[in-house]
Order: sequence, then structure tokens, then C-alpha cells
Amino acid sequence: MNLADKDHRHLWHPFTQMQSWGGTPPLIIERGEGCYLIDIEGRHYLDGVSSLWVTVHGHRCAEIDEAVRAQLGRMAHSTLLGLSHPPAIELAAELASLAPEGLTRVFYSDSGSTAVEVALKMAFQYWQLRGRPAKRHFIALREAYHGDTLGAVSVGGIELFHRIFHPLLFDVLRVAAPHAYRCAAEPSGHGPEACAAHCLAELAELLAARSPDLAALILEPRVQGAAGMLVHPPGYLAEVARLCRAHQVLLICDEVATGFGRTGPMFSCQAEDVRPDLLALAKGLTGGYLPLAATLATEEIYEAFLGEKERTFFHGHTYTGNPLACVAALASLQRMRDRQLLPWAEARAVTLSRLLAEQLASHPAVGQIRQLGLMVGVELVADRASRRPYPPALALGARVCQAARAHGVLLRPLGDVLVLMPPLAITDDQLGHLVSAARQALDAVLSGL
Repeated sequence: MNLADKDHRHLWHPFTQMQSWGGTPPLIIERGEGCYLIDIEGRHYLDGVSSLWVTVHGHRCAEIDEAVRAQLGRMAHSTLLGLSHPPAIELAAELASLAPEGLTRVFYSDSGSTAVEVALKMAFQYWQLRGRPAKRHFIALREAYHGDTLGAVSVGGIELFHRIFHPLLFDVLRVAAPHAYRCAAEPSGHGPEACAAHCLAELAELLAARSPDLAALILEPRVQGAAGMLVHPPGYLAEVARLCRAHQVLLICDEVATGFGRTGPMFSCQAEDVRPDLLALAKGLTGGYLPLAATLATEEIYEAFLGEKERTFFHGHTYTGNPLACVAALASLQRMRDRQLLPWAEARAVTLSRLLAEQLASHPAVGQIRQLGLMVGVELVADRASRRPYPPALALGARVCQAARAHGVLLRPLGDVLVLMPPLAITDDQLGHLVSAARQALDAVLSGL
């Protein structure tokens, strides 16, 4: 039995309708090299979505490879329950030095979902320990996505992913996301500013009415990734933070997707000088090497858990702070400094913006291009003037991404939004290949309709 047959017989893929999966041979990736992935037939593909938004430097970075090999020579794993180890200690100190001021405590887990889950539980327990048990509810944005554990799904808001689980979830208050392309305020003709004002007014009203029973607000700062790369208007995040402080509601910034230079600064909230109470990190934390997540908390939150045993934060994972993952993260952060990767990525974002404007912005099937740093969403519409979408059954986004493989590029859609989210280390020439392949794939699919 070959690999494809074994895949079809035994492997259950995430976010995949498996009935249709078995109809075609799977693309089986064997190795990586720089910004490329290579299949078992030796074909090269530009990794246009950073292997689901995690790869920072590309694949097979010598410094990270060596750090992991060296750690294997010492120890692969040791628990943090009752013990500690150097990689976890050093990485915690490093993250505290890089994070917004005031985030001094680091709690490890192993995925973006668990980092969010930890933040939600910390926020809830914090108010219980502070003697304010009524503060137990959360606010989230509509169309939010924060992961797939039950707590993370509860604060999520994407019906396709989450509606089946509604009976298992806790109730969450929701406010409009400032998505000007679809915003209720947009018909007024005032664009993103009117949309942001509309959404902030709704939030201010809710906070004023419900602050005595609100524990925290959670959002992805400045761009909602899985919702379709919805870029928030400038200043929106800072005003959300101000409103939360004014009403004594904790702010949780989910930077699982936006952290580690994806939007420009190390962490997206730093662009508006926002200092959250809790910060969730994962994905790019290890440079795309190993599963690791971290939830950062302020000293004020941490101190509320000190005292008798009942005040303990009873949460943990078997592989919390795994040494191999921690040394990969340390090596990735060092490489970011050594290669001055943040300025490099900012320059590449300018190149990418130009290429998108030249090749896709005026395309009749492109309704809007949303970009923040090296996070891009290209929304496909059947009619630009009315913003009418294509019929969902057409699965246009998925078909375009499939067609891009013939041009040597791997993409993945969010519905009919094409996501371009390459490694930060990508070159200008590779960006040209990425955008050109997306354009050619779109044209090829449309010509066949």
C-alpha cells in the first residue's frame, strides 16, 4: 500500500470534508528548503501561507536546527510541574522583555487554542479571587476566531465552524467587528472611519451597561485572521483598550496569528501602544518548528493567584514548556535579531502591496484587498459594484488555490478570500512569483466557469 492509499484509509485531516478528500491523490510534502516545500516527487512549491501562518524564516534554518539538535543531546522533555529547566526560564524572560510593558509572567501551553483557553480561565479566576464573582462574562467580536477548544470556540463567532457545538458552549456577548467592506455604517459613504465609530459606539454602550458582570474582552489586534483578514481601522484598537480600562474590563489580545512581526512590529498591539492584561501567543513563536504557546499576564493578575492552595491556577499540559520547543523559540528570536527580520519584512510588505496593486487590485473578480504587513486577504466577488459574492457551492476560493499549485505555489482560502501570508524571510522575487501565480490561477478558474 503506497502513501496515498494509507492517507485515504487512515488519516483524518483537519478542517477537511473527508468524503471529497479521497477522490484525488493527496499532495504529500516530504521536505522543506527556505521558503519552499518539496513533495515526494521532487516538485517545489512556494509556501504562500507559511505552513498555516507559522513559518517565520522559512524551512530548515541552520540556527534552529542546531539548537534543537543540541538540546536533544541534553534532554527532550521534563515537566514544569514541580520542576524547571533552563530553556523555559530563558524563553520566559525573553518574551517578557519583548512584550508590551507590564506583561511579566509567562504561562506555557502548546497551541493557539490553549493559549486563549488559559487567558480566559485566568481572567475568570482573577475576578473571583478579587472578590467580584459577578464578573464572569466575556465580550468578543462577531466573526471572531480564537481556536478550537471549547472555551476558544465559545468566544469564536464563525458559524460554519462553530454552530454545531453551540450546546456545549458558554454564552458570550458580541459586538460588531469594524469591517468597513461589509459594515452597517458603510452605506453612509464615510468608509472605515464611520464603521469604526459605529462599532465603538456599540461597544461603549455595552460596557456602560454590563461592566459589573464583564470579566474581559478578547480580540485579535488590528486584523482578524480566520475571519477573512479583516483589517481594523487605525485607532480602533487603542480606543477599545481605553474603553476596557475605563470600565474595569480586562483586555485579552490574541496574537496567535498576528505576533512575531506578521503585521510590522513584534506584536501587533505595539503599533498602537496598547498594553493588554493578557497576551496569547503561538504559531510563529518557534519559527514554525514545534508546537508551543504562551499566555503572558501582568504582575497584578499574577499576584491575585498567590496565597492559600485554593488560589492556585489549576491548569497545565503534559508538554507545557517542552525544552525542544523552547530552544527552537529562543533560536528563532535570536535569528530575527541577527537578520534584522522585522525591518526586512516591513520592506517586503511594501513590495507586496505594490505587486497586489499592479496585478490584482483592478481584477473584475476582486472586491477588496486587505493587507497589514505580510498578512493579506483578497476577497473574490461576483460583482464589484454591488459586492455580491459568488455562490458558496462554487467554492471559488478553494478552486483558485488548487489551481495555484500548477504554478508552483501553495495557498489556502478562507471561503472566497485568498490568503497570502508568506514567511517573513521571503524575497522580492518570490513575492512576484506568489502574486503572479495567484493572478494566473484566478484567471484560469474563471475562464473555465
